[in-house]
Amino acid sequence: MEFFGTSQNASYCGPRKTCSFTDPLDVQAPVVQECYQPYYLPGYRYLNTWRPSLFHKISSIQICPEEGTTCQGVQKPPTILPSLRSGLFCRYSSHDWDKSHEMQMRGAEASRLWAGRLTGDSMRLMQDKDQLTNQMQEGTCRNLGQRLSDIGFWKSELTYELERLLNENRGLDAVRKRLECAAEEVNCPLQVALECLYHREKRIGIDLVHDNVEKNLIQEVDLLKCCQEQMRKLAQRIEIQLRDNRDAQHAVERDLEDKSSAQFIDEKCFNLRNTSDCISFFHGMEKVDGTISVPETWAKFSNDNIRHSQNMRANSIRLQEEAKNLFDTLSDQMWKQFTNTNLAFNARIAEVTDVKNKLQMQLAKTLQEIFQAESTITLLERSIMAKECPLKVAQTRLECRTRRPNVELCRDIPQFKLVNEVFTIDDTLQTLKLRLRETQDTLQLLVLTKCRLEHELAIKANTLCIDKEKCMCMRRTFPSTPRLVGYT
Repeated sequence: MEFFGTSQNASYCGPRKTCSFTDPLDVQAPVVQECYQPYYLPGYRYLNTWRPSLFHKISSIQICPEEGTTCQGVQKPPTILPSLRSGLFCRYSSHDWDKSHEMQMRGAEASRLWAGRLTGDSMRLMQDKDQLTNQMQEGTCRNLGQRLSDIGFWKSELTYELERLLNENRGLDAVRKRLECAAEEVNCPLQVALECLYHREKRIGIDLVHDNVEKNLIQEVDLLKCCQEQMRKLAQRIEIQLRDNRDAQHAVERDLEDKSSAQFIDEKCFNLRNTSDCISFFHGMEKVDGTISVPETWAKFSNDNIRHSQNMRANSIRLQEEAKNLFDTLSDQMWKQFTNTNLAFNARIAEVTDVKNKLQMQLAKTLQEIFQAESTITLLERSIMAKECPLKVAQTRLECRTRRPNVELCRDIPQFKLVNEVFTIDDTLQTLKLRLRETQDTLQLLVLTKCRLEHELAIKANTLCIDKEKCMCMRRTFPSTPRLVGYT
């Protein structure tokens, strides 16, 4: 007699027996029918969804018609708990029980591994994001520091330029006052020359001759009036230039003030930390773009202001030089007429000597540049010849590697490097050859310049010989007065 709930060896769990006489040992094994169970991810499988994969059929014994005896002498199996017979169709086997527990263990292990991986990934994600945030904040601090450095640089440049511009304005204003004083001072020699002409009109007889003295007096009067007009016109031009200089000064000062304000704000931003008290949320500020410039235009704005100021200073310097030359020229012309043109020779000699010295310096520099250009041409030719062998090597390597068989003909890193090497060397050769042609053209230009300078020096030497050696041997004195150049 078998107990209730036994395994597959129970007699009522076997297959249906036939009515033919067979040996009990020849009875076939129970038929097992398995069903496929779908796999569920951890956390998605519930216990109430599990179903057994084995279903057992109750053995059915045919009963012969003779009074309830079994066929072939087989005994009728005893029946246990007939009221629970319907429940035997829902029972599980040991294989189902083991498989259920195995699936439970696998699901728990998978859930644990999944949770472990998720926890590890979460920790790494937090560390990566913390590191990224810190790196971005440090990068922002570095950028702000660089920005402060740039602002400091441009502030120093603007301050230096402003100081030079102010000094230039003071110097230019002094020159303007000198011109005004000199123009007023010319009235005295002009009045003297007119008085001389008036007195000479009192001559009588043959003395009323249009001699060289009268010619010089008339020339002196015309010269003095012309000099006075030139100095007044130059003073007006200097006044206009001073107004332009003040505009450039205001632009530089305004830019310098804006730089100071921006530096204060950026220093405040640079000193902000995560523990600062004045930080707060400003939602949507990253979407607001109120900027009106980029770093290039920002730097260009200050650079343009500095360049404009430099141009104004250059114009002022040119005006000062022009005023200085005008003072010298007019003074020389006036004293030349006043002292029989002796002063004009000295001024001309000084001017020609200065030009000759400059031409000699330019000739020496030109000769040095010619030597440097010739040396550069030699070095460029050697460099071009030196690049041919590496190019041959690289191209030979590429040609040899094209004979690799089958799949070995691979576009590997050496192949990329060789191709890049060939293109680089070829580009280098083209650049060197272009530079060689430019240097040769420059050499030709320098040679032409040298010829022109030598010709000009010959002219200046001849002029100095005439003015200094022939003319000034007869003219010894060179009187000058500070009053005619506006110092008093």
